[in-house]
Amino acid sequence: MRVAMTGATGLVGSSLVPLLESNGYQVTPLRRGPCDDSTTPSWNPLNGDLSGAAVDGADAVIHLAGENIAGGRWTKARKARIRDSRVDGTRHLSEALARLERPPKTLIVASAVGFYGDRGEECVHEQSSAGTGFLPEVCQAWEAAAEPAKSRGIRVVQLRIGIVLTPAGGALGKMLLPFKLGLGGVLGSGQQYMSWVALDDVLSSVLHALGTESLTGPVNVVAPHAVTNKEFTKTLGRVLRRPTIFPVPGFAARILFGEMADALLLASTYVEPRRLQSTGFVFGYPALEPALKHVISN
Repeated sequence: MRVAMTGATGLVGSSLVPLLESNGYQVTPLRRGPCDDSTTPSWNPLNGDLSGAAVDGADAVIHLAGENIAGGRWTKARKARIRDSRVDGTRHLSEALARLERPPKTLIVASAVGFYGDRGEECVHEQSSAGTGFLPEVCQAWEAAAEPAKSRGIRVVQLRIGIVLTPAGGALGKMLLPFKLGLGGVLGSGQQYMSWVALDDVLSSVLHALGTESLTGPVNVVAPHAVTNKEFTKTLGRVLRRPTIFPVPGFAARILFGEMADALLLASTYVEPRRLQSTGFVFGYPALEPALKHVISN
């Protein structure tokens, strides 16, 4: 199977490419930029242009590109970049794929559990309604932007990915240094739920989505057992053999991170991966402590 991929150098994409290749897929990373050379596989997220070599004959396209949500305070300009990179980029790509004489059979688009927003102790799944606020609004528009591909008959799968556990980046990457120094602690009340997933299971879920033709629409990519921030903090401290006695009050998080603190650090989202489990997906790391031991030791 031939697969074209945007975001191939990102946190997930850089590990996904070698995994796909080791499983017999022929992967074509799409360079982002002007499509002025038809021999270089590339795409332009500003208008959806695809170079001649980009997706010709591809069986599937995996779309991972987008502005880093946790890359800095959410200024007005940054929020616009976050939204535009995901919504406009996905829409333009979907429209370009729909115009092809031989479109791919499958389009897999990265989304996020931010779709559900702050839900307290409510357990949500793929049929649950969207939340309110900036992230849920972005995620709704992000997923809707793939409609042109769906209307063309392309099978569209939106992976609503949780907190990815990898020391290479993301939330865990930022947490490791202070925790290793013994400066870790709960955030806010510590009662907010965190829907996490090991990077290996994210990669496996993409393979599962590629090979499971019955799978369409939103798919939650999270481990089966969400934990509270307090549980996560204690478990990470235990794995690192470090104390976790320095809490970060909610007001302090808001001073440091602004609006992003409430949306990413203090929001509670308990997500179930119903569609993965109902289609036979088996998690390699369903429990938090073994997952943390695995990713930190690698």
